[in-house]
Amino acid sequence: MSAFKEGDPTTLNRLYGRSQSKPLRARQRGLVDNLLPQIAVPQEGPVTSQTLFGDERPLHFEIGFGGGEHLAFRADLLPDHGFIGAEPFVNGVAQALTHIEDQKLANVRLHMGDALEVLSRVPDDSLTMLYLLHPDPWPKNKHAKRRMMNDGPVQMFAAKLKPGGEFRFGTDHPIYLRHALMVMQRHTDTFEWQVKDRSSWEQRPSGWPETRYEHKARTVYGHEVWYFRYRRL
Repeated sequence: MSAFKEGDPTTLNRLYGRSQSKPLRARQRGLVDNLLPQIAVPQEGPVTSQTLFGDERPLHFEIGFGGGEHLAFRADLLPDHGFIGAEPFVNGVAQALTHIEDQKLANVRLHMGDALEVLSRVPDDSLTMLYLLHPDPWPKNKHAKRRMMNDGPVQMFAAKLKPGGEFRFGTDHPIYLRHALMVMQRHTDTFEWQVKDRSSWEQRPSGWPETRYEHKARTVYGHEVWYFRYRRL
């Protein structure tokens, strides 16, 4: 997951943590070497529907897509929409490429690296939906500025979403939950929390699939999982 330096919302900081764990299997390495270059987000220039897909279509952006289960599910559910996924972890990118090949998804573009660098090149008021699901919690107070849910990134999220667009955030970490809610409370002029009662954040909304990470957090570690939807004003 990216880290973000507070202040100017276009100022990007370096990535923290590992970029790879276990070695890739032969098929995964082949997909990274051959399929990824075909569907990679361009390294320079504006990131638009036209540059990525050659037409005008609703755009979705997922920050840190993990193994790509959510990204692939949404892309398969909405084949006429375009999906951009950014993930610095090569094993996660390889898993996502497997989903893309197996499901024959032509509406996904990937970036292996810093999500905010790509997001900064998306024109303002362009995104229909933006997803941040189970980001690295960085639970120590001294690492709080490394969290994706901070004022600078949230300002960028607001700028890139269309009015009426939706930001979805999910976490199973109570420290991150409290931090994120405090941050979003400072942005009520740009985001409206889509909430009715406790079920709004305790039950997974329709069209929001369970990822392997979420399943493990719930079943192996016994964590609660919380779901949040915000509408861009």
